Amino acid sequence: MSDLASAAVERVYREHRTRMLAALVRALGDFELAEDALQEACSQALRRWPRAQVPDDPFAWLLTVARNHALDRLRHARMARAKLPEPPPPVVMSEKQLVSLGDERLSLIFTCCHPALAEDARVALTLQAVAGFTAAQIARTFLVAEPALAQRLVMAKRKIRDAGITFEVPADHLLPERLRGVLAVLYLIFTRGYTTASGPLRAEALRLGKLVAALMPDEPEAHGLVALMLLHDSRSAARFSAGGDVVLLEDQDRTLWNVDEISEGMALLDRALRFGSPGPYVLHAVIAALHVQDPVDWDRIAALYAELLAVAPTPVVELNRAVAVAMSSGPAVGLELVDGIRGLGSYHLWHSARADLLRRLGRVDEAVVAYRIAHELAVSSADRRFLAGRLKNLGG
Repeated sequence: MSDLASAAVERVYREHRTRMLAALVRALGDFELAEDALQEACSQALRRWPRAQVPDDPFAWLLTVARNHALDRLRHARMARAKLPEPPPPVVMSEKQLVSLGDERLSLIFTCCHPALAEDARVALTLQAVAGFTAAQIARTFLVAEPALAQRLVMAKRKIRDAGITFEVPADHLLPERLRGVLAVLYLIFTRGYTTASGPLRAEALRLGKLVAALMPDEPEAHGLVALMLLHDSRSAARFSAGGDVVLLEDQDRTLWNVDEISEGMALLDRALRFGSPGPYVLHAVIAALHVQDPVDWDRIAALYAELLAVAPTPVVELNRAVAVAMSSGPAVGLELVDGIRGLGSYHLWHSARADLLRRLGRVDEAVVAYRIAHELAVSSADRRFLAGRLKNLGG
């Protein structure tokens, strides 16, 4: 096998895998068949290209061979199953047709994030089909057994095939709701990477978010999400100490912040705000932008959280607003708001926020109890170390 041919196959697969898979899924309506066909095309390229010149358009070659291989499998399956007449021979598509089909990445993302699929299946399928993660990588990332994750992927792909889920960007009247689902999956991927300090996962969420924003330039929420992720990601290097301990915002070394990401995030946020009537991701991004200012305008942040509650009311947003109010109006006012929130009894950050406010009010015994509960509920080792340190400082 020539190094030149092997490198050419690897390069085309790495750079165009998502486009080729999108084209094949659209043409075949079957994820598993599309993936198998693309792998077979790559195998044929590795066998044939060393004996001949690498094609002028290797992308078109791989896509055509994959499509023809899939059609051949379908033909044999039909004949074996029902003895049907043999269909016409596979057709080599023109370069224009190939490129047109091959740029259906946005449709692929919407298909992976279809509301008929469970949320965990949407995340896994997006990471595998669009981002190119293996089942083993996804399983390790989300702390599940690889066989269970692989089965989840198989079931999701077959549900798309068997339910006849259309491979396309939704119609205009369905787009807002479906786009929210896509953005929610991307933000979930980013959040997982952010909370576990996984740089590759954050980078992939950003790459996919930028792809959606580029393919849907008139959707402010897409730009808002990318701005939000960039602004959060800009502080990644300062969020943990050299020993892996959590460093709070007010204690972070700002010289470690990524100024390029902050600048890019601000520019995207400005673009999103020009559309008017900001949605949840745009509002979240504005809040994130205020967090990187010095000094932090807590009055403005509290007001924005109140605005966010009007469009996306959740207990977590209520908690964030209460913390912001505590920073602007004092811990007593904040604690009253925190204690009025329902539905967060198993959320360690609710107990941690209560503990911090009780500590600031001098109610040490109550703070110790709250910190202990938060410590018991916390999952990440970094959070547990942080809370243990607070307990130690209070003599608990």
